[in-house]
Amino acid sequence: MFSMATDKIAALRGTALFGSLTEEELLALAARCTERRLSREEVLFLAGEEARGLYVVVSGAVRAFRAGADGREQVIHTESAGAILADVPVFDDGTYPATAVADEDSVLLFIAKEDVRAVCLEHPTISLAALKMLAARLRRHAELVEALSLREVGQRLARLLLTEAEIRGKRLDRGITFDLIMNNGQIAARVGSVREVVSRALARLQQDGLILLENRRVTISDEELLAIYSGEN
Repeated sequence: MFSMATDKIAALRGTALFGSLTEEELLALAARCTERRLSREEVLFLAGEEARGLYVVVSGAVRAFRAGADGREQVIHTESAGAILADVPVFDDGTYPATAVADEDSVLLFIAKEDVRAVCLEHPTISLAALKMLAARLRRHAELVEALSLREVGQRLARLLLTEAEIRGKRLDRGITFDLIMNNGQIAARVGSVREVVSRALARLQQDGLILLENRRVTISDEELLAIYSGEN
């Protein structure tokens, strides 16, 4: 499932939070990191648990979500290599605000809360980076609230498809194509809906000529048109 030892220094250097540290400082911090390996769908932490530190995603992908009373997931964000997880409770002394689960086999580094704070006190530039990171997360959450409250499921789905195209798409003479690796239930968790509604929304996007979907392969011939439909333009 996994291979090779994790290069902790390279992983830390690749983050927005710790990237400004010197090689010696990265070495000292790396010595305090604990490696964590997750299989797909394995839980990293649960919402409401005591937060003892933060995580750096080395490889793979981890989704953070809240579950409703009916058990339905609402994905808040998904993070891949270079991202930081659980930064908020490290600084506000709260519990983990969401549950985190591996979307695929993943490798992470755990850094204890005390070590993170010590580094921030020693290096003011890291404190500024932390503020910028938290501000960006707040902005993303505000955008999620806006999307869930003001946009229809089809619009939210269109935005998700455009994001997936940016991440894993292959350019064509006209448009872009990519494999839709999520099933309709997983898509529903990201756009705040249910499987059946997502299925109908995908069919409607096809009927309107905004996408072509064949065996879970999506082709977007006109990204600008789909962006206009999503409400982004």
